[in-house]
Amino acid sequence: MSILFSPVRLGDLEIKNRFVHSGTTESMAQESGEVTEALLGRYEKLARGGVGLIMPGAMYVQPSGKHFRLATGIHSDDMIPGLRNLVGAVHAQGGKIVFQLNHAGRQTVKAIIGQKPMGPSAYKRDPAYLVKPREMTEEDIRETIHAFGRAAGRAAAAGADGVQIHAAHGYLINQFLSPFFNARSDSWGGSNENRFRFLAETYKEVKANLPAEMAVLVKLNTNDFTPRDGVTPPLAAKYAGWLQQLGIDGVEVSQGSIYGMMNVMRGGIPVKEMLESQAAWKRPAAWFLLKGMQGKFDLEEAYNLAAAKVVKPALEGVPLILVGGMRRASHMEEVLQDGHADLISLSRPLIREPDLVNKFEEGKEEASCVSCNKCFAAMIADKPVRCYCKV
Repeated sequence: MSILFSPVRLGDLEIKNRFVHSGTTESMAQESGEVTEALLGRYEKLARGGVGLIMPGAMYVQPSGKHFRLATGIHSDDMIPGLRNLVGAVHAQGGKIVFQLNHAGRQTVKAIIGQKPMGPSAYKRDPAYLVKPREMTEEDIRETIHAFGRAAGRAAAAGADGVQIHAAHGYLINQFLSPFFNARSDSWGGSNENRFRFLAETYKEVKANLPAEMAVLVKLNTNDFTPRDGVTPPLAAKYAGWLQQLGIDGVEVSQGSIYGMMNVMRGGIPVKEMLESQAAWKRPAAWFLLKGMQGKFDLEEAYNLAAAKVVKPALEGVPLILVGGMRRASHMEEVLQDGHADLISLSRPLIREPDLVNKFEEGKEEASCVSCNKCFAAMIADKPVRCYCKV
């Protein structure tokens, strides 16, 4: 039997195979954040398609941390019935489900959250959201950490198998970890230890609100691609070592931020489709920027593998989940056999082929996804995530 279809444990959680659905913003929830029938159908289909572990995308733990208008919420007890239905849909098909907990930090806009976005520091406007956030107070920080804990409690109440703390892609926890975004000089910044503190305190709060058997994972950036160094692979390895010491059950490695968003997914730049999400006054500048990006972010298979090789030794046996451009089953198998990762995480290939894992088991070699990124363009335009490719 291929190692791809052998079981693996994340703490006490056993996964039937090595395939993970990576947290993917769906733009399929109600505007209130509640789960919809469409969302249930998506994840039921993925579980039926053979995915061992499913992570729905970026559930916001506070209204101030909502990143897209139709993102799924876990910020209120009112969300629990829908989340329970989501768990039931996946469990009924033999899958496991872990909720990804997120706060957008500065990567959102007032039109979505009703207030000025906040972050660890009031750093200058970014090139996409054009937001200069307000610096979080000690009270803001404490309340946000507690919000992650309360969200974890709701995940437990809904019957989820675990949670993943989102500390990647330039969202709030990534912002605290990054020397670029975090310019604080108090106990929440100024050194690697202090910048790690927000994630450490969040992890402890999450653990305190979960039964002991529930898995706690972290999605960790390995490269922010900011104008000056933020998180880099050596710093990510340091953070991974500290997570291992805290008792983390698994780490998924990724990359990219608002300053390098196409590094998150790589592949095509669907200019026409991406312009649909921009206000009319932004479109000329956005067109110029996007056209200039074409050809610079072509897909590289396993584009996070080099960073994973830096991070893996620091984990000292804690499973590493690798996401990013994985397309060929034989290559995935090689990565696992060589010990560079323990699980393979997929997003876009599963958008195009929800039954891809079953197809791999039947002998299919390569995913059909061509990485055109039209699915990403649709999602940021508040359209439901699905394959919009005509090829």
